[in-house]
Amino acid sequence: MIKVLEDAIAKVKKLPEDRQAYAAEVLEQLVADADAGVFDIPDEHMAGEGLEQARRGVLASDSEVDAVLRKPRR
Repeated sequence: MIKVLEDAIAKVKKLPEDRQAYAAEVLEQLVADADAGVFDIPDEHMAGEGLEQARRGVLASDSEVDAVLRKPRR
């Protein structure tokens, strides 16, 4: 197992049970669809504010995206 996946699983183990169940569901979907190379996002997961903003055309400017991409990663 790669280190980044080990780290992510360690973080998930610290989450409340309902969040762990959600993470497990997402992983199961990724594994189930691995042969198809496609991950279908369920409609109930598409209700996030960011997606709604994108539908309305409220997007980050190029300079805002550049600023985020230039931030050092931890």
